[in-house]
Amino acid sequence: MRIFGRLESYFQLLTSDPLGFVLLVLYTAAAILPALILHECAHGYVAYRCGDPTAKMLGRLSLNPAKHLDPIGTICMVLLGFGWAKPVPVNPRNFRNYRRDDLLVSIAGIVTNFCLFLLSCALAVGLNGLMWRPQVMDANGGKFMYQFVSATFLSRDAIAENSVLMRAPWLMYVQWFLTMFASINLSLAVFNLLPIPPLDGSHLLDNLVLKGQLYRNQKVLEIARFVLLVLCMSGLLGRVLSCVTGWLENAFVGLFTMMAGQV
Repeated sequence: MRIFGRLESYFQLLTSDPLGFVLLVLYTAAAILPALILHECAHGYVAYRCGDPTAKMLGRLSLNPAKHLDPIGTICMVLLGFGWAKPVPVNPRNFRNYRRDDLLVSIAGIVTNFCLFLLSCALAVGLNGLMWRPQVMDANGGKFMYQFVSATFLSRDAIAENSVLMRAPWLMYVQWFLTMFASINLSLAVFNLLPIPPLDGSHLLDNLVLKGQLYRNQKVLEIARFVLLVLCMSGLLGRVLSCVTGWLENAFVGLFTMMAGQV
């Protein structure tokens, strides 16, 4: 299972490179927290703009992690690469236009994560020109250098071995964070697009296709939540999402590399 594979890799890193393990934990926390928090804040802010002050009154427009993090969702984020936070409380009765506003609130978190992915991915690619010497860029290309950093994640030996090829080796730590932050935000965006309650994609399905019928059947919602949990814990969903996010990340890295003239 994917969970055990990740745990094994964490244990190997802990035993072989304790400092590297600490850095991994710090990097992971620094990337996951803003991705989850901004996702939920986006829901609450758009709901507020659509006439529902519930999230604002309950303090859910805060950047305080304690108000947003869900224990199981956060653990899944660390172990599986995708997860969730506490849903922002929304009262649709306050919406000015129910179906339109519910749709806007639902996509707000997805759009936020996808925009953060694009921004961090573009910045990570842009750092190639500052980090690597021109002859290295000419020989390998920016896309390869981005993938090299991702593959050698938090390896201090990689910096030592390649420092002679770099203008500013310390920027590798920045690019490591940006690549992780990009991957996490893309994973959150794609995961939340799934049309399974209680994920945001189910609201899109309900509003655009089912005309508001999905969330009227509590039994269906309970079954859907159970199915989602089973899919998450089995690792099957993780493998499918990894294929999708991997393809998207490669596509956008290639696009940004071409735009930066690093081909």
